Amino acid sequence: MFAIAFGCVANTASAQKRPSTATAPINLVAGVGGPVSTSSQWSDYSALNLIAGAFIFPAVASVKTTVLYIGFTAGTQADLGNMVLYTTKRGNYKITAVTPVKLNGASNPIISLTSKKVCPTQPLSVTNPCVIRLDPIALTPSTLSDYYFVMYLSTSTNNETVGAANSQFPITSLTGWFLAGDQTRFKVGQSIPSGYGGSHPFFLLYVMSN
Repeated sequence: MFAIAFGCVANTASAQKRPSTATAPINLVAGVGGPVSTSSQWSDYSALNLIAGAFIFPAVASVKTTVLYIGFTAGTQADLGNMVLYTTKRGNYKITAVTPVKLNGASNPIISLTSKKVCPTQPLSVTNPCVIRLDPIALTPSTLSDYYFVMYLSTSTNNETVGAANSQFPITSLTGWFLAGDQTRFKVGQSIPSGYGGSHPFFLLYVMSN
C-alpha cells in the first residue's frame, strides 16, 4: 500500500514538492490504495474526513509535522472556501482544538486543475487523479485523539464540475461524509457536525509525515 501511495504522491505538482530531508516520509495511517472513484457537484458543500486515533500507526510518536494529501478527478478550477483540522478526544465529538490547514499559505486557495504546474498529467480522471500536497501542519498525531479534516468548497460554478477522488475499495482507515454549507467555522467546545456514517473519505487520500 505504501508503494501505491508513494507512486500517486510522486505525481504531484513541482510547486508542492517536499523539502529535502534525511528521513523519508511515512504513512501515519492506512491511506487510500488502489483505484479511486469520483463524486461531483461540490458547490457549497463540505467534505468531512475522520482520521481516527485508533488507527494511527505506533511509529507516529516521533513525527513532528503532518502533511495531508487531497485528490481531484475532474474539473477546471477548485474554489476552496476554507480548510481546517478539528481535534477531539478519541471517540468524542467535542472539539478541543481547531487548526487551520493551508495550501501555499492560504486556507482558501484557488486550485487550477488544468495547469500542468499543479496537475502535471492531463486530463484528470479516476485513473489519473491529481494529488495535491497541502502545507505541513505542526502536529504529532496522538492515538488518544481523533482528527477531522474539513474542506469547504464555496458556492461557484467551477465547483459544480470538480470531481473528488474517493476510495473505491474499503482498504483504508480513513472515512468521511459530506454536508451542505460551510462546516469549517466551529470553535473549541462545540461539537463535530452530525452525519457520519463510516463511508469512504472524500478528497483526502493520504496522511503522512513531512
